[in-house]
Amino acid sequence: MHKSTASAEVITRGAFLSDRHGKTFSDVLNDPDAPFDEVLEFFNDADRQRRMEDSEIHHDRAPLAGVVRELESVPAIGQFLATLHRRRTARLRQAIGVLVRMIMERRGWRTTGKKGSLGVRGSSDSRTPYHNTGGLALWFLRAERYRREAGMPFRSVRERCDEIDDADLTEPNGPEATNESASAITRDGAAS
Repeated sequence: MHKSTASAEVITRGAFLSDRHGKTFSDVLNDPDAPFDEVLEFFNDADRQRRMEDSEIHHDRAPLAGVVRELESVPAIGQFLATLHRRRTARLRQAIGVLVRMIMERRGWRTTGKKGSLGVRGSSDSRTPYHNTGGLALWFLRAERYRREAGMPFRSVRERCDEIDDADLTEPNGPEATNESASAITRDGAAS
């Protein structure tokens, strides 16, 4: 059974700027229009952090997938992402990725180096903000995947399929054995 941390991992502006990647986003923290304080408030919530973990454990999706719709519905965040300032909105989305990593690492997770899809990007018409035309999120295209340091409580579908495929090749009761038994019965008139 998955047991999550009951309290939230709280990330402050100072902690964010002390992080190896967070310090490269001082422009986002210093942008008076960027809603970084709202982002911190959003992610410094125990229930949301649990949902981020559950997204990986139970849904095989990036942690951000567990909260992205709620995040995008926060008025200040949604309004900022809807602006035509592509570089500034991209920087905020990247800073959010760093914040998610910091939280997940503090909760005992490590990055996998793989990204999970959150949406399907629409046209790149410079007269409109970057946004998706399908998928889970409107503003986020992909997000980092994570793995628990202590190991995952459930095996992936791929791992389980590989086990089934390996068993079919090594066990005498696979499909070939059934066909051989049936042909032996019909040849001899009785089971051997």
